[in-house]
Amino acid sequence: MEPSEYDNIARLEEQHWWYVGMREIAAGMLARIYPPVPPGARPPARRILDAGCGVGGGLRWLSAFGQVSGIDLHPLAIRYSAQVSPRVGRASVQSLPFASGTFDLVTTFEVLYHLAVSDDVAALAEMRRVLRPGGWLLVRLPAYDWLRGAHDRHVHTRHRYEAAELKSKLSAAGLSVQRITSVGFSFLAPAILLRRAQTGQQAETDVTLPSALVNQLLLGSLRAEGLWLRTFNLPAGLSLLALAQKK
Repeated sequence: MEPSEYDNIARLEEQHWWYVGMREIAAGMLARIYPPVPPGARPPARRILDAGCGVGGGLRWLSAFGQVSGIDLHPLAIRYSAQVSPRVGRASVQSLPFASGTFDLVTTFEVLYHLAVSDDVAALAEMRRVLRPGGWLLVRLPAYDWLRGAHDRHVHTRHRYEAAELKSKLSAAGLSVQRITSVGFSFLAPAILLRRAQTGQQAETDVTLPSALVNQLLLGSLRAEGLWLRTFNLPAGLSLLALAQKK
């Protein structure tokens, strides 16, 4: 990912509709397994790893579910995330510096798709290794390789995923897949039109903050999806969200 994108995400992550909505959806899925504690209450004893913690946004909201540690490979990501938590270190998701069976939960959001990850199954197997028996893995990845655009060039996308492919790779890593759903269904058609309109090859970010009204309207669409996802899956979308378990 271009270094400027870390600065961009750090500046916008707490208010941008996509980041806010996606973390609410992920938190809702985790709450079915681990009820979160209220703000200010003592977190549960369970241990959590955010593998590819980026600028540290996940370290904040995941703390409602337990004690969170984070790793990332990029030094700028470490610089940002270390301002959020002292339990952050530099490492690759393909070689996690933890003993087997250390964590109750591992999360990895928009990481395995990256050019820096040469073997996504090996990375998933590493995440399985550091999970305790019965532990959970929550993965989010961009969907559909044919949906590549200028933003993918900007963030160094290696691959975008299909649901069947992700399920197969989770199984190949020794994980039991409990759920896979698409997310971002409301924005798939506009994204397709945008990609078709992009004729140049210049890399550029999609992460810009719209007006307050538009930001709230877009967030409302994602929150509506979150309500749907409490019971049902979505057939298509911009991203995939998968929950798997170490048996």
